[in-house]
Amino acid sequence: MMSNVISRGELWLETLVPGAKRIAGLCPSVQAADGELNGEVVRFIAVVPDAHNHYPRATKGEVGLLEGWTLAKVVSETVAADANSAVKRPIVAVIDVASQAYGRREEGFGIHQALAGAAAAYANARLAGHPVIGLIVGKAMSGAFLAHGYQANRLIAFNDKGVLIHAMGKESAARITLRTVEALEKLAATIPPMAYDISNYATLGLLENLLDISNPDAPSTQDLTLVKDTLQQAINDARQDPTLKSRLGADNRRSSALVRERMRASW
Repeated sequence: MMSNVISRGELWLETLVPGAKRIAGLCPSVQAADGELNGEVVRFIAVVPDAHNHYPRATKGEVGLLEGWTLAKVVSETVAADANSAVKRPIVAVIDVASQAYGRREEGFGIHQALAGAAAAYANARLAGHPVIGLIVGKAMSGAFLAHGYQANRLIAFNDKGVLIHAMGKESAARITLRTVEALEKLAATIPPMAYDISNYATLGLLENLLDISNPDAPSTQDLTLVKDTLQQAINDARQDPTLKSRLGADNRRSSALVRERMRASW
C-alpha cells in the first residue's frame, strides 16, 4: 500500500532505487529495497507517510509503534542474512521523519521500547560491520531521528531550508520555554544546539557532509550523481574507520572531546 502523500523520504528512496521491489512483510509506512552503488548491493530504508495508518498519530511520517518495531525487524533481518558474509551489506537510512508519534495509546503500548528497538538494531548493525549511513533529506526530529538514522556511522544532509534537525518542534519548544515561536527563533539563532537550520547543526560536528542539491523535491541527474558518490565515499570511510569519533571534530565539540580525553587518561 502506498501513502497518499509523497514525502521527500519516499521520493528519494524511489530516486535511489528506481522501480526496485519493496521488501515484503513490512508495515506500509516503512519501505525498504535493495539497490546498487558502485556494483555493490545496498539496503535502503525509509519511513514514509501512511494516511491509513492503524495509529492516527503516525499518518504523516512520524515514527510510532509499528514503525519502530518494523525498522528493528528489517535492520535485524539484514544483519542476520549477512551473518556469514565476509563483507557486510551497507544500510542507508533515508531520513525524513516529522517526530515520534505522540499519543496516549502509543505511550501505553510502549513506544519507548519500539523506538529503542529500532535504535538498537541500527547500532547492532554498525557494530556487526555493516556500514550504516544516514541520508537526511527532510526533517530529522526528536525521537524519530534517534530511532531512524542517528546511530549511523556517517550522517549526510542536504543544505536546504526544508532540512530540520532538532529534539523538539518549534511550537512545542516555544510552549515549554514560555516563549512565542518568533522569540524562540531569535534566541535559537544565537545558540547552535538550539537552532533549527541545518547550517547551525553542521557546526556541531555530527555531519560528515552537507550537500548543495539544486532541488531536493525534483532532483536532477547531477543531484543524484552527487548523492550516490557521497554515499559511496561514506561507505568506504565507514569501513576504514567504523567508530563515531569523527563526530567530535568540530569547534563546537571541543569540550566533549576534552572530557573524553580526560576520562580515558583517568581510566
